[in-house]
Amino acid sequence: MKPGFTALDEFVLSLAGRERPRVCFIPTASADSANYITRFYRAFSDRCVPTDLTLWDPPALPRQPPRTADLAGFVGAQDVFYVGGGNTAHLLALWRLHGLDALLLDAWKRGAVLAGISAGMICWFEAGLTDSFGGLEPLTGGLGLIQGSACPHYDGEPGRREAYRELIRTGFPSGHAAEDDVALHFRGSSLVDVVTDREGAAAYRVERGAQGIVETRLPGRLLTPGT
Repeated sequence: MKPGFTALDEFVLSLAGRERPRVCFIPTASADSANYITRFYRAFSDRCVPTDLTLWDPPALPRQPPRTADLAGFVGAQDVFYVGGGNTAHLLALWRLHGLDALLLDAWKRGAVLAGISAGMICWFEAGLTDSFGGLEPLTGGLGLIQGSACPHYDGEPGRREAYRELIRTGFPSGHAAEDDVALHFRGSSLVDVVTDREGAAAYRVERGAQGIVETRLPGRLLTPGT
């Protein structure tokens, strides 16, 4: 969400376990915004082998070689998938139309890193709080790699926290919320770390309890560039 290459971006790349991982940016949720893609290449080109995967109008936006009609082969060659923000509902619909949902599941099973912000966070869970339909509303039918629900921008957008808590109080799946500048690191489907590049930022486990909503603060481990 910040300009340039951040400590959180560096953390994501470090999970690939190689010096120059192949990193595929997927801007589906922003309707393959050319500006968004340009920002990705400017930030990442010196640190990895960058590429992008566009689905709205594939011939219109070039990506780094190899450009191929073999989507399965292309996906199988990547080490990291970085999913941009935007409309989560549109993202899920297009991924399923092209079979990308199944290919990303296969990539995850073989050890590829799946990451993203906003819509790129929600998509990996079963459900989430989204503004895909205009207001803040529940979204189900996520990829379900991680059980439960997700809520990004927990401190960054008015009404997010209250809306998510109310959804869970009334039966929505319990889950995880992240403040801006915070990343939840799952290994498989288990949360193993919470990291941030902003002092004092945190994530939360939000669930129903016998006396109402239970919100457990998960302080972020502060990252600095080069760590």
